[in-house]
This record gives sequence, structure tokens and C-alpha cells, in this order.
Amino acid sequence: MPHKFVLTGGGTGGHVFPAIAVARVLLSRGHQLLFIGTKTGIESRIIPGAGFDMAHIRIGQLNRVSLGTKFRTALQLPSSIAAAAKILKQFQPAAVFSMGGFVAGPVMVAAILRRTPLVVMEPNAVPGFANRHIARYVHRALLGFEATRACFPPGKSEVTGLPVRAEFFSVQPKSEGPFTILITGGSTGSRSLNRASRESWPLFRGRAPEVRIIHQTGTAEHEALAREFAASGLQGEVVPFIQDMAGAFARADLVIARSGAGSVNEIAAAQMPSILVPFPFSADDHQKRNAEALRDARAARMVLDGEMNGERLFQEVESLRANSAELAQMRERVRQFAKPGAAVRAADVMEEAARLTTNTTQ
Repeated sequence: MPHKFVLTGGGTGGHVFPAIAVARVLLSRGHQLLFIGTKTGIESRIIPGAGFDMAHIRIGQLNRVSLGTKFRTALQLPSSIAAAAKILKQFQPAAVFSMGGFVAGPVMVAAILRRTPLVVMEPNAVPGFANRHIARYVHRALLGFEATRACFPPGKSEVTGLPVRAEFFSVQPKSEGPFTILITGGSTGSRSLNRASRESWPLFRGRAPEVRIIHQTGTAEHEALAREFAASGLQGEVVPFIQDMAGAFARADLVIARSGAGSVNEIAAAQMPSILVPFPFSADDHQKRNAEALRDARAARMVLDGEMNGERLFQEVESLRANSAELAQMRERVRQFAKPGAAVRAADVMEEAARLTTNTTQ
């Protein structure tokens, strides 16, 4: 029986792309879907671009922002919750799926107030701000780590891994062309990785065989970096955002990235060798924990943010480029962290929640 579902999540690609993975499974089963996001977040471009309908609310951030921004967000909350509740009343979803991000808070509160079953995805070892506060009200929490179960009521959580788009599981190892590095600091970019990449360009120039660089910079520093890269004489491309990240993985021999849950799970799904640089200000240092898990399994290398510069990036890349055996071992070892059934299981749980709603209203 087809149902209506609402999905929410935004602010970064790590919140949006897993929700799209779940949405694609639900759509393939004949359900009607609506996303709720903001007009200013990255979701406003990605969700419609993926072919899904989207409604909007206004809300700002609460974590890692100025006191003034927190105050403005607090003032917005009542109207944001009311706007989300109005959307839910009009659309009448059988259940709501939350991937997190600051837009998700008002939607989750509205779902709870309307007694609409709420399914949340928590991919990190320590739950985010919103999930910590609504944990006892969820229908089901889908987790990335076994240790996170303690943060939710008994019987209301399960470890599924993070939903990853199917195309990442289809990435094949690159077999020809120059050794290619993919550098990405996430959808909004990373100043540290941008700086280290720029500092490495003179070191890579003239190396034989030649290295090719694909660099996702984020929008803030793209123009200056693209101009400098064009003058560097190196092969490659410097872009603000990569829509087809799985395609970029397929063109790369090595990924240099932050270690948020989204990045780590995509790397695992595509079986990519990687150098992980944890964001040092992530909540409860969860990015370092993610990177350490792969490093300890010898499935990736880890370089701390404070240690990453152009010279270190160059040395790490050259060390791995000269060691094809280690690159192959990374591909094999990172496989254990891939969870190919996460999106399907999330869709199953949404349908279970919908049946609960149907039975309650009959």
C-alpha cells in the first residue's frame, strides 16, 4: 500500500545525500515523498536537483555559531515549528524520516506534537544536539555505532550503518591515466585542506610521472584557488562543489577528505584508499573517532588537522603512490566498514511506522 512520507535533513551534504538514498528506495516502492528544508541550505539545490519535491521553513543554527546567531535562532524556533506542523498537516505523512542538521529540529518537534511516527538516523558515536533531546520520543533510531544504543530507550534503536547512494557501491578501481588525487573538505569546503592543497602544488609540479588533482573547495575560497591552480601548470580541476561524487571517486586513485560519517561511509562503499583529516572542532571529536576506526584497521591513513600542510600532503601522497600494495590493501580492508543495506533497512522501518499509523487510525 503506497504511503506519504516526509524526509528532512540539511546544512551539509552529509545530512542530505543519505536522505536521498532512503528516498530513492521509498520512491521505487511507489510511495509519495516530500522533503522539508531551508531555502538557504545546500539542500535547496541538491534535493530539487535529485528530482524530489521540497517545502521550506526558516531556521538558523544553534551549534558552533555566535551568541547572536543562537539568539536569533531561538527566536525563530516557535514559528519554525509552527511552519513545519502546517506542512505536516497539509501533506499528512504516515511517518517522518530525519537525517539531522539544523533544519531537522523543528520538523522533528512538529512530528512529535502531531504524533506522527519519527524515524531518526544518527550516524555518529555521540548523538547530535536535536537527537539527544528527542531520543525518548522516536519510533526508531537507526545508528552508525553500537555504542550509541545507550543514548536511546531500550528496543527503539538498531545499528544499520549510514545510508549511502547505490552508485558508490558500483565504483570500480581506476585502471589507467595519471595518478589522481581527489581532495574534498565536504560540501562547504575546508580551509585547512584548501591551504594544504595550494601549498603542495609547487611540490607536485614537474614530478614524474605526473599527478592529477581534483579538488572540491567549497564556494568561499573557490575563485582564488581556481585562479592559482590554473597558473600552476598541474593537470586537474578545482571546483566549488562536486554533484557526482561517486563519479569523482571513479576517476581517483586516492581520496583526501574530512572524516565525517558521510565521507567515511562513501569511502567505504566505494572501497577507496584514503587519507583522513578529522575536523578538530566536530562535536565530541567524533570525526577523530571515525578516522581512528579506519586507521586502526589499516583501511586508511589519518593526519591530524594541525599536522596537515602542503609538505605533509605531498609526502603522504608520494608514499602511497609508490606503494601500490598498500593502496590495494586499503581497498580490501575498508570493505568491512561498508553497509550496503542501510538505505533499504531505513525504508523498511519507515513502512513499518506507516503500518503502525494505519492500524492506529482504523
